[in-house]
Amino acid sequence: MTSADPARIPRHIAIVMDGNGRWAKLRHRPRTFGHNAGRKAVRQVVEGCLREHVKVLTLFAFSSENWKRPEDEVGALMELFVRALDKEVDELHGNGVRIRFVGDLGAFDPGLRQRMTSAMARTAGNDALHLNIAVNYGGRWDIVQAARKAAEAVARGELRADEIDETLLGHWMSLADLPPLDLFIRTGGECRVSNFLLWQLAYAELHFTETLWPDFDQACLRSAIDDYARRERRYGKTGEQVASKA
Repeated sequence: MTSADPARIPRHIAIVMDGNGRWAKLRHRPRTFGHNAGRKAVRQVVEGCLREHVKVLTLFAFSSENWKRPEDEVGALMELFVRALDKEVDELHGNGVRIRFVGDLGAFDPGLRQRMTSAMARTAGNDALHLNIAVNYGGRWDIVQAARKAAEAVARGELRADEIDETLLGHWMSLADLPPLDLFIRTGGECRVSNFLLWQLAYAELHFTETLWPDFDQACLRSAIDDYARRERRYGKTGEQVASKA
């Protein structure tokens, strides 16, 4: 699929799937039409990651701020989640994809939560691709919930406050058991992270594209991966230091 050195394929890709509403507006259709069209792009990216042997894909499906959107749009998104779970889980499972929902799931309807739980349980043994779907998620929420767990551990006498460091706090962050985030992609032309994976983004490479999410396909994914493969990841070091270890 790509000419990139297999050793330089990102292990973990995260995507802000932006542009559904504008895609629909260009076609004089309601925003919900764009959200439905975005399902095709999800399939394209999942298939592309499987072909590239990317191990982890994290998709920003519904932020904690999205509850502020018009009630009819939020309702349509909830219905879309239900339909997607009912229709897509069989194929994902058959392709060896493990599904995980990340975020504060308590705000969702019990029926939708049950579908999420069922999808996670059914695919728990798969390892071809870890597909994380961030719903009712915010990067600040993630840091706060990790800090609360640390505070609770201190209150129980399991550790001292002065023992808390980046490594320890990181163990309580979402996705802590998976490879670190390598490549962040945002579609739709906006150049911001929108409160997504704030902690995990620390050393990720950022790729912004004008392509609206429903138009994002495997060729677009290939372009992002090739761009990533050309970059020099320094982690605070100089270019000379990195080159000397190459």
